[in-house]
Amino acid sequence: MRCSKVPARCTVPAGRATLLVAMHVNFYAGSGLDRSAHVRRDADWLERALHAPSTRLVPVWRSQSLVEMGDAPTPVWLDPSHLETLAGTSPMLAFMGVLDEIAHFALDISHLERPEDEAALRGAGQFVDLRNAGALLDRTSGSLLAYARGLMYWHARHRHCGVCGHPTLSEDAGHVRTCTNAACKAQHFPRTDPAVIMLVTHGDHCLLGRQKMFLPGMHSTLAGFVEPGESLEEAVAREVFEETGVRVVDVRYHSSQPWPFPGSIMLGFHARALGTALDIDTNELESASWFSRDALRASPENDTFRLPRKVSIARQLVEHWMNEG
Repeated sequence: MRCSKVPARCTVPAGRATLLVAMHVNFYAGSGLDRSAHVRRDADWLERALHAPSTRLVPVWRSQSLVEMGDAPTPVWLDPSHLETLAGTSPMLAFMGVLDEIAHFALDISHLERPEDEAALRGAGQFVDLRNAGALLDRTSGSLLAYARGLMYWHARHRHCGVCGHPTLSEDAGHVRTCTNAACKAQHFPRTDPAVIMLVTHGDHCLLGRQKMFLPGMHSTLAGFVEPGESLEEAVAREVFEETGVRVVDVRYHSSQPWPFPGSIMLGFHARALGTALDIDTNELESASWFSRDALRASPENDTFRLPRKVSIARQLVEHWMNEG
């Protein structure tokens, strides 16, 4: 069921080089995948790649990823021989790119009521929420599964045109949906919603908040979506003030993280508070407090108090601040 460990070559036609330049690469990013956008309209190349023995199908079932659980959980890749039996009558398939000369395609099998009953999937692993399994996977696998999940989520919610309401058709190897109404023909591209996430500090203390949906004891950095006509720095200042009543200055970029839960890019910042008085918006936060570096370093990481998940950019923002003091 898995791809061969010694794959056949998947030669990509010459195109622009894929560059990865980052000071800090967060989890769910940095897979090294060459997205090879220049072959998305090359039907012949895509057909050959889709039937190459080494090609990996990355299955997504109702926004869940196929993982073989155990002491060291691993993703389950399917080979192209299973495409016909799993894809159904209207397959949602998208070319993701090439990694180590292996082509990767995301495949949505959400039409299956019980995927475990399919011969191709029986005993292969289990479909799990990536948010729960992500921390147990290696970075490359986590990034690939996140990419497939986000792409399939977008397709599932853009089957009709937002302009005229007619059905849309997947094109460009799953990276465009085009309206089938001849009078419209609007094109829709995979969307990623920008959200700012920030650690606010005041001297040797930082501001962490808690939402009701969080795990027991978990506190995290503040965050919110960027609004139209707003810079990232303005979004940071507005969100902090709206949620806690704190004014901030010296907004400094740290790093970013793709967050396909369901479809965001988290843009991480540090910011300095002008004061410590809090006026909490309880519609947004259950609570918020200032915590010292020493208190966070001594975090019991249990239901009494815990920091964000280690794979999250929120955790990276906190740890970067703790380590520099």
